[in-house]
This record gives sequence, structure tokens and C-alpha cells, in this order.
Amino acid sequence: MTEPSYLAAVRESYDTVADDYAALVKTPSELDPLSRSMLTAFAELVQASGRGPVADLGCGPGRVTAHMAGLGVSAFGIDVSPRMIELARSAYPDLRFSVGSMTALEIEDDTLGGILAYYSTHHTPPELLPVVFAEFHRTLAPGGHLLLAGHVGTGEHRRPTHGYGGHPVSYASYRLPAHQLAELLNQAEFTITAQLVQEPDEELNWKFASFLACKPTTEEPA
Repeated sequence: MTEPSYLAAVRESYDTVADDYAALVKTPSELDPLSRSMLTAFAELVQASGRGPVADLGCGPGRVTAHMAGLGVSAFGIDVSPRMIELARSAYPDLRFSVGSMTALEIEDDTLGGILAYYSTHHTPPELLPVVFAEFHRTLAPGGHLLLAGHVGTGEHRRPTHGYGGHPVSYASYRLPAHQLAELLNQAEFTITAQLVQEPDEELNWKFASFLACKPTTEEPA
């Protein structure tokens, strides 16, 4: 599969801002109680299913991957930015991190117990989200769980010129309505088990949403 053109801008931009991103972004322990509870619920669901490891897709510097490991889940991280992966490997040498894209995962079918896409799909053009969600579905084991979280809006399309630390960036950012993301997950044959939409706080001007979903199991007829 030819790599989608938008990924080059995402890769270059996050390579540029990676060190400042790692210094500025909150750790999971600093998140609000509801966001932390969704991560904990996801970890418990994955553990209860016994299906396999969790892939943290768009893992950045690895903090959420490490948080999952701290909750007792076998987890590894994938990110499109080589610099982010360098930072993750340096900070968490006992965990596995690799460079890759969620549009074409080098993971076998039906092997993952969980997928975590934590604020990592908003740079994907909306017309390509079905490709991404299809990869999530392909690689999850039946009965596996997905936690998708990120900012939501009314369909805004933004092209910031500067990112973390004031460095130049060239990626685009999309804020889709929560109901549109839910519809896309349903179209990808996920069953949504919970969703949470949170209002903006004093630091953030955007609503953000979390979706817990699972890949249905297929029962053989008796």
C-alpha cells in the first residue's frame, strides 16, 4: 500500500516538536479523573478478555504505553515519528516501541487484545478514517477492545503553522463531531460499549470524547 501523503507532514512535524511535546504534555497521572477512569476501564476490559497485548497507536513519547504497563497490561507502542520512538525507547527501555503507521499496521490479523488510539487520529483526513478503523478491526482479536479518544468539534479543519515549543509544523488537524466518529466505528463493525463527551476546561478550548468499543466475537451455530 502506498503511504498516504498526509503522513509525511505528520512525521516531519512531530520529529520537529518531539522534545518539547514530551516536556509540555501531561502524563496520564495528571489527567482529569474521567480520562483516567476510561484508561483504567480499558485496561481492566483487556485483562478480563485475555485476548492478547495492547498496541498503543500514535504512542508519542510512550507515557500512555507505560501507564498501561503499570496497570498490568502487556503493551507496546507504535508511532509514525522516529524521534518520538527514540524518546519512548530512552524513557522506557523495558517496553517495545517501533516506527509505523496505523494506516498499514505490520501486525497479523486477529492478534491484539486491545488497541489504544489516544489523541492520535485527529491528523487523519476524515475520508481516510475508514482505512484506519479497518486496520484496527483487522488486527484486533474477536472480543478485543478499542479505546479511541481525542478532541471533537463540528467538523473544523485547521492548519496550524506552529506547534509545541513554537516550532513550525505542516500537519492538518480535524475536529469531527462525536456522533460522526461513532458512526464510523459502527461502519467498521465495532460495537460501542461506552462513550464519554467532556466539555472544555480552563486549559482546553475543545470538547473531547472517549469511545470504548469491542470487536464482536463470532459464535459457531450449535
